[in-house]
Amino acid sequence: MQIFEVVELFEFPYMETREVVEGQIVGDILNETSNEKVYLLIDHDTKRIWAFNGLKSSFKVQIYGGILAGMFRQQLRLFYRVYPLNMYSKEDPEFQKLLDKPISGGRVISIKKKDFPEPSPDKYVGSMAVSNPKINKALEYISEFPQPDNFIRRFMIVGGSIFIDEEITEAFLKEEKITSKPNKLGRLNNGFTFFQDHNYSTRLIIKERNIQGIELFIDEDDTSPVFKIEIPVIKEDKFSKPGSIKSLIQAFQIPKQINFPEEKAKDT
Repeated sequence: MQIFEVVELFEFPYMETREVVEGQIVGDILNETSNEKVYLLIDHDTKRIWAFNGLKSSFKVQIYGGILAGMFRQQLRLFYRVYPLNMYSKEDPEFQKLLDKPISGGRVISIKKKDFPEPSPDKYVGSMAVSNPKINKALEYISEFPQPDNFIRRFMIVGGSIFIDEEITEAFLKEEKITSKPNKLGRLNNGFTFFQDHNYSTRLIIKERNIQGIELFIDEDDTSPVFKIEIPVIKEDKFSKPGSIKSLIQAFQIPKQINFPEEKAKDT
């Protein structure tokens, strides 16, 4: 396993990599000291390039990491594919398996300033679509990502719709099981919306250069007042509404006697 740190430069090409040679295993590098860094891991056993973005790493450096991962892929003649390591939580078996892999040499050469051609306008600016994704597909994809440690998701925007997390009872026959699922509040109105009631941390979920959703998190120790909706939202009616189980049972019961209205009784 080769590991490269993404390094920001203050002049063109604004990025390069530094091969990590210290440490015996990946876990010696990816730990509590890597929160502000971006790493690219070249796994020669599985032919994968893993992109790791520290929780507090610069958004700009994360973008650079995506560009440099593509350049590493060119070095490897496109036989390797790029995968986001942040797809897994730290407790996930896939993540833990990578942490135990030894750091060793390989045929990948660190990317330096000299490896970039002369600058041309917008050459290294990646295009990213902001078209509305399919809501259900986007929610399914977003749910695959683990929630950041020590953060609470306040709400999420997919397309033009806004969601909050809602606790739902999934089973109660044997034992009560409660899960948290996104609940659609409504559709954002035209114009713009400020999110200033909390100190938000924002996470973008990207798939194939398309933004799937925007999540806004707060620190779990945030003592601000309970979230109150003060943004323009167009309410949408729900097809399913809570009701009484007794009323449902009565709806299926056939009465022993049907009392007709007085006028119909005279006709009979």
